Amino acid sequence: MADIVDTLPLERESVEKAHDAIKAHIHCTPVMTSTTLDDIASTPQSSESLRGTAFEGQTPAHPKIRFFFKCENYQRIGAFKSRGAFHALSRLTKEQLSKGVVTHSSGNHAQALALAARTHGVKAYIVMPTISTPSKIAATKGYGAEVIFSGSTSQEREAVVEEVMRKTGATLVPPYDHPHIICGQGTMALELEKQVRDLVHEDFSLNTHRNNDSAETNGAMNGVSMNKAIGNQKSRTGHLDAVIAPLGGGGMLAGVATALQGTGTRVFGAEPSFEGADDGRRGLEAKERITTVKTLTIADGLRTPVGKINWTVISDESMVQGVFAVTEEQILSAMRLVVERMKIFVEPSAVVGLAVCLYNEGFRRIVERDAPEEGWDIGVILSGGNTTLEAISRLFSTEDRHAERAEAKIGMNGERKAENIAG
Repeated sequence: MADIVDTLPLERESVEKAHDAIKAHIHCTPVMTSTTLDDIASTPQSSESLRGTAFEGQTPAHPKIRFFFKCENYQRIGAFKSRGAFHALSRLTKEQLSKGVVTHSSGNHAQALALAARTHGVKAYIVMPTISTPSKIAATKGYGAEVIFSGSTSQEREAVVEEVMRKTGATLVPPYDHPHIICGQGTMALELEKQVRDLVHEDFSLNTHRNNDSAETNGAMNGVSMNKAIGNQKSRTGHLDAVIAPLGGGGMLAGVATALQGTGTRVFGAEPSFEGADDGRRGLEAKERITTVKTLTIADGLRTPVGKINWTVISDESMVQGVFAVTEEQILSAMRLVVERMKIFVEPSAVVGLAVCLYNEGFRRIVERDAPEEGWDIGVILSGGNTTLEAISRLFSTEDRHAERAEAKIGMNGERKAENIAG
């Protein structure tokens, strides 16, 4: 793709431009709420659930949380990746498009780029590791892309991509670590902001700050300027206190943070902890980006380290206020709630943000400590729903889950490995 000096700067205005460029090709996905999940999140965890953690023996946090779920599982190709892919292609020249595009991905970015390329009449070459799930391979081919298989290590995948570029002149569209991808993914946050404002204006009871706003308005009757009181009320109405998004390579989280900079909304990341998948959290602790991840977490879209460019955003405390991790069991528990209570079909990677809000005691204590008495309105990104009923049934079967880790385990020569897999 374009050299970094020729790309859009990572600022909110760039995300707004990206949205203008792609809105004709993407869905403005719905925002949904759930009183049941609000109640669960606003109830302290049991003391027993904190055993074996740093919070054992302490009084569980009692935050007040109201959720607004941005349902990117309803996005084209079933995941948020369409945003970045369509934006990346919109920034290419006619000469570049004429030679096609290439990428490496285990699934969602592969499908997104294949769809974007087909929409623009462009040839797409997709390098996929053989451990990619069969449903994602089939979907990528279904969008008309030429799928080329590789080994599962980053070196193997990149070697195949280089060969395709040499032979065809195709332009590389990376899965996550490029400003055009970042700005494209950030468009979901712009939509989320507006949708929450609209929802709250239609039904003021959805806003956790309604009591505070009423007090401000009542203050106008006690000598406070009515115009000022109404202005304060409007400024709080529908304002999100925080947004939490899954973190893999970091394109989505960096995009959300870029879109929301200067708005007063805090941004957090969420990761699985299994086999060191929480490289973002660990990297922030060590103040150094971790470059390799080898994990078979059930959140297969998050099995990759944070990219270099994304790290510059995520490691900036003024942009991202923290990254938190959850266990496989907590991810499954959150997934069950979304499927059974909200009737929303999601993949495991999609619910790590919700799992953090429900089960990560460190995050819950931040909400309890920093939120006003009425609590926080939190936007939760449900990033995708590209899975199958068979895969979900295996996830909830302990024996099958430990046996195969959701289909994505076998390497090129039958070896069992996974490294730095881009979703």
